[in-house]
Amino acid sequence: MFNSTDFTTFSYGLVVFGVFAFAFLMQMWFYCGYFSRLAFYKKKELVSRFPSTSIVICARNEDDNLVEFLPLVFNQDYPEFEVVVVNDCSFDNTGDVLKEFSKKHSNLKIVTIKEDEYYSHGKKVALMMGIKGASHECLLLTDADCKPNSNQWLKNMMQHFDAETEIVLGYGAYEKQKGFLNKIIRFDTFMIALQFLSFALARKTYMGTGRNLAYKKSLFFKMKGFASHYYVESGDDDLFVNEAATKQNSKIEIDIDTHTISRVKKNYRDWFRQKRRHITTFKHYNFWSKSRLISISLAQYLFFLSFIAVLIFQFQPIVVLSVFALRLIIQMIIFNKSMKKLGEKDLLFFTPIIELILLIIYPMISLSNMVMKKNKWK
Repeated sequence: MFNSTDFTTFSYGLVVFGVFAFAFLMQMWFYCGYFSRLAFYKKKELVSRFPSTSIVICARNEDDNLVEFLPLVFNQDYPEFEVVVVNDCSFDNTGDVLKEFSKKHSNLKIVTIKEDEYYSHGKKVALMMGIKGASHECLLLTDADCKPNSNQWLKNMMQHFDAETEIVLGYGAYEKQKGFLNKIIRFDTFMIALQFLSFALARKTYMGTGRNLAYKKSLFFKMKGFASHYYVESGDDDLFVNEAATKQNSKIEIDIDTHTISRVKKNYRDWFRQKRRHITTFKHYNFWSKSRLISISLAQYLFFLSFIAVLIFQFQPIVVLSVFALRLIIQMIIFNKSMKKLGEKDLLFFTPIIELILLIIYPMISLSNMVMKKNKWK
């Protein structure tokens, strides 16, 4: 027979086990119902479409990156495209570099923004100027520190556009380097992509990344550009997509040839600052987008915290460990297939430890945003 202490312990253990089971089922809902869509995604055969396109790049003090990466942009295997580069108040050699490129490439259009001591602006102004200066209806956006993975990048991204499709989401990867920070950054990028690409496949598109994003110029003006979130420093990519995407107008392109590769932060401080800036846009997402993302995070935290608790209470340890193992197996299957598609297979082995690290880091980033000054576009 149970004494009162045993009964209390059993009761607490049962409650915590219920939370653990609920969190597990929540995670399986997202993993099997959504993330599996990317893991088992097969690209449909597309009709070859080559609409005239404007590639838009904002550059602020990017002379070295432009010298290295812009030739790869001009080298795209595509019949008709222009490259619009916005020289946004640069005080290095960006202007001179662009002038030299213009001598070799007639399809380069330079938009220059001069420094104004009475008015400061963020990236949204520069991007808006680039879009206004673009000659074509289809726009492909990337950053000055990004390089396309092949000369098929533009062709594959553009093939998705038709009368219904107005947004194409691509994958913006980070370059592979030595060091554990590099793995954390790339894993974090993979997780974000796993979520937004999977939800896009479920017709619940909520964001894209400006490192590799295409949409129609007419859509941009129909949404009045960034007017609804102009006051938010970040969000030229995710907030725009969050507002403009519908169930029918968005598609994804994840072929390895269509990835862009970006420079990666080399120290924790710079990456932390970058994440602080990016995370500020979340509160401006629509209700359903926030609800889904909060549910994913909540299920994650509840699962690990309740797992520790049920082990402390020693409540059905064999069952608990079996459920934990099942969750890990399903996660690894989906991650393995998704990482293969996104070219991040080397991260699979580090998944459990980095997942836990990010669960610690993200609350720190959110807390720091409450007490520290915002970062500026530079």
